Amino acid sequence: MLAFVVGVVGNCVSGKTTLVEALKLHGYQAVNIPQEHSVSPRFFRRLAPDYLIYLSCNLETAKKRRRISWGQEKLDEQWQVLALAKQHANLVIATDDLSSGEVLATVLIALEGSVVIHRVK
Repeated sequence: MLAFVVGVVGNCVSGKTTLVEALKLHGYQAVNIPQEHSVSPRFFRRLAPDYLIYLSCNLETAKKRRRISWGQEKLDEQWQVLALAKQHANLVIATDDLSSGEVLATVLIALEGSVVIHRVK
């Protein structure tokens, strides 16, 4: 049986790494897809995740979460590169007003509601 892969895309500082690590702790095979750094809008398709999650946050939130050296123009560029992934996402979450625990809870509920659930044993 092939593994069920959960892919996570999103702009920088949106919570991708935190979510992927938490999903792994819950038994999911999850991968952080660095789509926002790719020149190809179709990069996420190479990894062919079975379930795609799109996370986003605005510039104000990004600055609160981490020291960043970029501004709105860079964020807009990332959103442009991520547009196709967002269209194909099974779940889209704006993380601005959510804690990492709330994001995880939202994702777990969505995954549990999926037709087929595969976890790594």
